[in-house]
Amino acid sequence: MSIEQFIENEVKSNDVVLFMKGTPQFPQCGFSGQVVQILDHIGVGYKGHNVLESPELRDGIKAYSNWPTIPQLYVKGEFVGGCDIVREMFQAGELQKMFADKGITLGAPA
Repeated sequence: MSIEQFIENEVKSNDVVLFMKGTPQFPQCGFSGQVVQILDHIGVGYKGHNVLESPELRDGIKAYSNWPTIPQLYVKGEFVGGCDIVREMFQAGELQKMFADKGITLGAPA
């Protein structure tokens, strides 16, 4: 399976996917950590992929999204954005609304 096929499969088969530096339990950059905190705070389940484990994945996700930075959040197969976009959407209540509109259940804030 090519890296493009792997990314496509992950994005399409998981409701919420975060390509990040580090893991949700141990983010390895401040921007990835902020997105993890936001997702955990609103109580959404997601799958994290550590791009530091694979240069191929790190380059592949940037090419896939045509977006130069990590982290990258995908919801229901759609690219949402990086840290700044996710933070702004969260602060405006738009992120929570997007999850609700897409039928993604939010749990209790962590």
